[in-house]
Amino acid sequence: MRFESKVSAREIALQVIYRVMEEGAYANIALDEVLARHTLNKEDRALATELAYTTIKAWGTLDWALELYSRYPLKNLPPRIRCILRLGAAQLMLIPRIPPWAAIYESVELAKKYGHRGTASLVNAVLRKLDRDKGRLLYPDPQEDPAGYLALKYFHPRWLVEKWLSLFGFQETEALCQANNQPAPMVIRVNTLKTSVSQLIALLEKEGARVEPARYAPEGLVVEGLGPLQDSPSFQQGLFYVQDEGSQLVAHALKPRPGSVVIDACAAPGGKSTHMAQLMGDEGTILACDIHFHRLELIRENCIRLGVNSVQPLLMDARELGKHYPEKADYLLVDAPCSGQGILRRRPDVRWRKELATTQELAELQFSILMGAKGALKKGGFMVYSTCSLAPEENQGVIQRFLKASPEFSLVSLEGLPNLPADLLEEARQGWVQYLPHRHGIDGFFIARLTKIPK
Repeated sequence: MRFESKVSAREIALQVIYRVMEEGAYANIALDEVLARHTLNKEDRALATELAYTTIKAWGTLDWALELYSRYPLKNLPPRIRCILRLGAAQLMLIPRIPPWAAIYESVELAKKYGHRGTASLVNAVLRKLDRDKGRLLYPDPQEDPAGYLALKYFHPRWLVEKWLSLFGFQETEALCQANNQPAPMVIRVNTLKTSVSQLIALLEKEGARVEPARYAPEGLVVEGLGPLQDSPSFQQGLFYVQDEGSQLVAHALKPRPGSVVIDACAAPGGKSTHMAQLMGDEGTILACDIHFHRLELIRENCIRLGVNSVQPLLMDARELGKHYPEKADYLLVDAPCSGQGILRRRPDVRWRKELATTQELAELQFSILMGAKGALKKGGFMVYSTCSLAPEENQGVIQRFLKASPEFSLVSLEGLPNLPADLLEEARQGWVQYLPHRHGIDGFFIARLTKIPK
């Protein structure tokens, strides 16, 4: 690993922002890679992360505000100057503890380094005007243009806000947008193959963390103040896996028995596969499939760290499972690729990457995966379909279409999910549930449980 000379937290944030906004990198991957190149203290690391994620999260609103004060359209400015303006605007508008003079001064210094005197003057002028007027920016009237108001006020693309307004109404959509902008808690899954919940709590507290039991997932813990994972002895020893509660509930919905054959159709990086191995006491066989070879290595690495032996990584297109493994599995998990609308609080860039057409295309892919994988399930076996999406066309719509095309399948009650919220009981009886960040305080997950009817 090559370490670069020390740079400021703002410059590190700028590097992440540039990679995401101009090169199309994923925010979490770009952040990890940039931080790995620099030696930072805890405070600078936290500041760089906050600056990068806040700027990326508010991308659309920052551009709207900057366009009000720039003589030139942002699209005509040099890419790094665009990013410097966004970074400066984020500090002025969204991080009150940073003094405006510091935000402007540091932005101008970055503009000097990555541009010239003219671009530095432009950055200075635009940010000073924005700082002067930031408390008087006129958002659209929520009565006349509710979608425009919510989109700019809470940093979401308009098309997505319009969709949620049609599903949830104004108050719930506003609550959902607010929830998406809150920092996501660090939630871990205790590896019960190596330790217990109470034992891990004690170990993490010795490492300086604050730990509370999760709300729904039995093996889940909410952790604060742990620091970098690579510095945690408990993590290195494979005593836990970082995984939100919504994701943890998927394995509980399938409930595979010890000694069973399980196929995880879209397994990488292996969180749900290794969780199922826990629930099975690591007894049986779990075929963890992925279409990309390099992602299978992530599954192997996680299995080694967690001490899981029953998971077998397999290079396989999930749409071909029925052909290659006819009636092989007692249990089948299809955690399908999706738009990620339920994890926006964790992935600040996701909200700006997807469009309505993309969501519709994903629904077609999800249906094709279900149709191609269903033949791998034995008669009398159970299948779970899950996504981290809130879009009905990716969730209930896919399942309804699948059931119409597959009369040999039927939905099975999910009333047995641990700590099931009261507002989900009715739909759980029907065989599916939709967790929502603003209602349940966890990532948004859709989970449906089906069985293949014996003939």
